[in-house]
Amino acid sequence: MQTIPFLSKSGSAPFTDRGIKKAGQLLRPWAGEEVRGVAIAGAPLSKTSISHSGAHLSPQTIRTMMHAFSTYSIEEEIDMWDHIITDFGDIEMHVTDLFESQSRIYSALKDLQYQHKDAMVITLGGDHSVSAGAIKAFQETRGKVGIIQFDAHFDLRNTEDGGPSNGTPFRQLIENGVISGNQLIQIGIRDFSNGRLYHDYAKDQGVTVNTMGDIKREGLLSLLQKSVDQLKQTTDNIYISLDMDVLDQAYAPGCPAIGPGGLDSDSLIEGIQWLAQDSSVKGMDIVEIDPTLDFRNMTSRLAAYIIMQFTLFYNKREGGSTK
Repeated sequence: MQTIPFLSKSGSAPFTDRGIKKAGQLLRPWAGEEVRGVAIAGAPLSKTSISHSGAHLSPQTIRTMMHAFSTYSIEEEIDMWDHIITDFGDIEMHVTDLFESQSRIYSALKDLQYQHKDAMVITLGGDHSVSAGAIKAFQETRGKVGIIQFDAHFDLRNTEDGGPSNGTPFRQLIENGVISGNQLIQIGIRDFSNGRLYHDYAKDQGVTVNTMGDIKREGLLSLLQKSVDQLKQTTDNIYISLDMDVLDQAYAPGCPAIGPGGLDSDSLIEGIQWLAQDSSVKGMDIVEIDPTLDFRNMTSRLAAYIIMQFTLFYNKREGGSTK
């Protein structure tokens, strides 16, 4: 085999340091083996967005942004050098049939979680429509689901006006009988971002709605403790649905529906760290990032950071290590 000095593989880091390993190097493509611990799977669907969105590009952008971070946590004094995050790759979307694309997301994630019972799968959207299939698959393989939805919006729109979109995933889950409203807790709902009709629907269905005002009054960690305790009374396992537009526009400029008055990134990171340590949390998605709108990939970079923080604190669970 021929070698040429100073010629490196395309896509490799322009500089390597023997004392630093990049977080992106923890990603290991799935090779058919049984998977334990944290894993990622891309659901690159954004044609179902009610506004213009390039969110189908975010799974690969988030993977790239993993290389912006090292594997060492100075706060915990833990190096994740030897840990693995399995990368299942992306679910192939149909070019024109959106219903088929949504069906594929459900089918692929159901198969993944059925075959890999000890895998903690983080689904990378895509817009928020991917959560309908992802959560249905989760419930069918992990037991009755309790959902913690970080979001500025209810995502309980009717399906008559536009079909199943990124504004309807939780309405679909309720009306299709997959979940009842009391299995859903929303956190971060914002002023002037929703309609009264859908707030009334949430109340009628028994959905727990926590606004940004509630977070300011009670504190995010206090609300999360209350939410987890509430869900554990009636459900088997917890699924986190993280719509990045729960963040203030200053922290997530790459969201299609940016707005003021949202969470700051420190608060969200702290909340994810706390949830990651709870053994009942067994599934997650990260959605609504459009890299074409982002500034220096700030939002995708934050999503990659959240994956690293989740993995770090997940591994504090007994038996949670992905070494």
